Amino acid sequence: MRTLFLGDVMGRAGRTAISTGLRQLQADLRVDFTVVNGENASHGMGLTGEHAKLLLEAGADCVTLGDHAFDQKDMLRHIEGETRILRPLNFAKGAPGRGHGLFTDRRGRKVLVLQVLGQVFMKRAYDDPFSAVDEVLRKHPLGGQAQMILVDMHCEATSEKMGMGHYCDGRASLVVGTHTHVPTADAQILPGGTGYLTDAGMCGDYNSVIGMEKAEPMRRFVTGMAKERFQPARGEATLSGVLVETDDRTGRATSIHMIRRGGRLEPAAP
Repeated sequence: MRTLFLGDVMGRAGRTAISTGLRQLQADLRVDFTVVNGENASHGMGLTGEHAKLLLEAGADCVTLGDHAFDQKDMLRHIEGETRILRPLNFAKGAPGRGHGLFTDRRGRKVLVLQVLGQVFMKRAYDDPFSAVDEVLRKHPLGGQAQMILVDMHCEATSEKMGMGHYCDGRASLVVGTHTHVPTADAQILPGGTGYLTDAGMCGDYNSVIGMEKAEPMRRFVTGMAKERFQPARGEATLSGVLVETDDRTGRATSIHMIRRGGRLEPAAP
């Protein structure tokens, strides 16, 4: 199975890149299943129901969120009726929606997707991500009901993402980090057969400060004072993520490749 994961969609630039380029990317890479992190797709903060529909119609089989999951208030209602959208597994117990889901690829194979929030350097004290993931993985052993298991680890610290990768090694097909909007260059297969990438980067305009127009973030860095709200950059976006191929019998990764297409970043593909 060939699974494509694309990092945080950032504002209009990211949505446009997804809506105009995802289908061709899927065809070129012979993708069987696609997961897209959409938590910054609406104005750089959260995801509206309308924009969620756009990502799904553009070719995403599953959309994951993150710490901005409910910044757009209509997602509180929309997520209850759309099972293809996942909020963090270790969010507040009473939060609407769900943090993991079992899906089917185009050939009828089962894909389990989990989203979880890290704790290090995050603004809120979320529940322990490791025990949250463990509870789900214990019920879904790799190579059993699910032929592929993907964990989206949404957090700041690279060390915490790496910890989750090793924690899930041999129990998940892919552990991929999101949230920092900068792609890392450490795509690898861990000793137990789990594909791993510390951060998939963003689907957004890289002539920016993590997807935002440069002037206001730079003003705050230099002066320590805010003048305006952050605005998503609107230049041509780079689709950034990772492609993993897995063995249908064991669920373990057999190859992993960084993916970058369009925009300013150097292209990357198998």
